[in-house]
Amino acid sequence: MNINLDTPILQLALDFINLRRAVKVAKEAVDAGVEWVEAGTPLIKSEGLDSVRTLRKEFPTTTIVADMKTMDAGRLEMETAAKAGADIAVVMGSAPDATIKECISAGKNYGIKIEVDFLGVADCVERAIDVEKWGADFICVHTAIDEQMLGNDPFERLSKICSKVNIPVAVAGGINSETAVDAINAGAKIIVVGGAISKATDVRTATINLKKAISNRKRITADFFKRAADDNIQEILEKVSTANVSDGSHRLKGITGLKCISLETKMVGQAVTVRTYPGDWAKTVEAIDRAEKGNIIVIDSGGVGPAVWGELATHSAIQKKLGGVVVNGAVRDSSEIKKLKFPTFAKLVMPNAGEPKGFGEIGIPLNISGITINNGDWIIGDSDGLIVIPRREAKEMANHAMDWLEKENRIREEISQGNTSLGEVMEILKWTKK
Repeated sequence: MNINLDTPILQLALDFINLRRAVKVAKEAVDAGVEWVEAGTPLIKSEGLDSVRTLRKEFPTTTIVADMKTMDAGRLEMETAAKAGADIAVVMGSAPDATIKECISAGKNYGIKIEVDFLGVADCVERAIDVEKWGADFICVHTAIDEQMLGNDPFERLSKICSKVNIPVAVAGGINSETAVDAINAGAKIIVVGGAISKATDVRTATINLKKAISNRKRITADFFKRAADDNIQEILEKVSTANVSDGSHRLKGITGLKCISLETKMVGQAVTVRTYPGDWAKTVEAIDRAEKGNIIVIDSGGVGPAVWGELATHSAIQKKLGGVVVNGAVRDSSEIKKLKFPTFAKLVMPNAGEPKGFGEIGIPLNISGITINNGDWIIGDSDGLIVIPRREAKEMANHAMDWLEKENRIREEISQGNTSLGEVMEILKWTKK
């Protein structure tokens, strides 16, 4: 196998569990310019090496990579990958030295190139020097999907390794049409892209944009396939739904028992928490003054009346450019609140307010319908209800929600393209317990 790396290679990672879906995406991507196709680890684990055999048959002249993630039995696994039709197979850099050396030896014997994946390798530079000396063909600097959810990227490690070795280095982990340039500038010769192609609604356009970004070394803006850092959590949460957050966080439960009084647009912001006595709206007014732009006032008045929020509080909140209000208790002036289009969720609506006595506290933990809300936690409200995202987990949960949205966007497109059902696209009978 002759591999030309004079210009950077675009490799598609097929991290599906359904072979049929993987092949469909691969066909569109190869037609649009993808040079290498990878049978991802989830695909190999779910469909076996038949996935490699199928890709070899579908793409007889395309370089096929088997992401075996071998940790033991190096010779046997490289042999089976080669005989299934792979051109390149992957062993983990954290595997024992003996396993990596066995893979390299087997690669020479069976005519298959060996890539060493540095996922989880602590001293990556020293390891890179070693595996090059042993005869590895490629190194892959890889940021795991689970690490991507924490906002991590591979570029610092990539630059260090590329400066120390002469063999080609691949990079994988959240690469899109904006970050592909960073990968090339850091020295990568193989740009491994997964979700930015495989979850795209338009695979062809996504591939073409990546090819342009790589060849021109210019960023092309991507709306999706980006992960939150500490400073853009709100930007991500504005794009996802409460259902996306729930799905991405293992079916996270939302706040129940509160109804939407007014919600013209989705409500997203950090909580300013208020605990007060029924009808005592003094701390509510004080919280508005303390809150910052975009904050959501979350009030627990025991789930009963009298009202602790109304039209004048709403006007005040709008002047402060707050994001909304959640009341475990009563509100009034509901028709005026609707006219003002201020996002409002409440348990009760009634005409009578209480008196401002000044009891209660601001900025303390609340518990509404079994859900704990701390001051500063993120609140999302939409037509499905309310979800609380703990501040300390916000970046990870926002990224998981975005990942879920991207998956659903792709599935919706496949349903539409094939004029078929969700069950058929997902092969649901195959993957449910009998």
